[in-house]
Amino acid sequence: MKVLLINGSPNPRGCTYTALNEVAKTLEQEGIETEIIQVGQKDIRGCIGCRQCKESGQCIFDDFVNEVAPKFNECDGIVIGSPVYYASANGTLISFLDRLFYSTLADKTMKVGAAVVSARRAGTTATFDELNKYFTISSMPVVSSQYWNMVHGNTPEDVMKDEEGMQIMRTLGKNMAFLIKSIQLGKEKYGLPEKEQHVFTPFIR
Repeated sequence: MKVLLINGSPNPRGCTYTALNEVAKTLEQEGIETEIIQVGQKDIRGCIGCRQCKESGQCIFDDFVNEVAPKFNECDGIVIGSPVYYASANGTLISFLDRLFYSTLADKTMKVGAAVVSARRAGTTATFDELNKYFTISSMPVVSSQYWNMVHGNTPEDVMKDEEGMQIMRTLGKNMAFLIKSIQLGKEKYGLPEKEQHVFTPFIR
């Protein structure tokens, strides 16, 4: 069992990493393999809606998105971490996620997801909601903690002093490990939920 942790911050060892690393350490203690992937410094363009991925099985822009895609298809869970920029997620991260989720054709049902947000002061809940939408459109259970998954601080040292935030990260790691293990047992006994054929209903006919 493995979880990918996506660091959307341009700072590879900053506040967002500090929070993700706390989650990763807890997951490892629970017997779950982890890998932190640095995205925030990459040159990643946004999706152009060409739909070529539906034919080829990968994004037409052969960059870091296609490099991570096989890992995403194979993992059991994903944690997406972002700093807050104007009450929303890092733009590079959003371009990465739009293309990753859209171009990967493998079924994401019951692959678990969690968002982690870092800010000096505010904008965290809006960013948290933005990131969780990638999971809820993909039949992915969203992992919760004892509070919203966020930390506060202007430096990694500040984040380490956010005792409640660090505890939230550890609780998130424990809850995620439990959910992954439980879903694995459920799939072995019951299989995945049966799916209806997808219905697309336009608002204007």
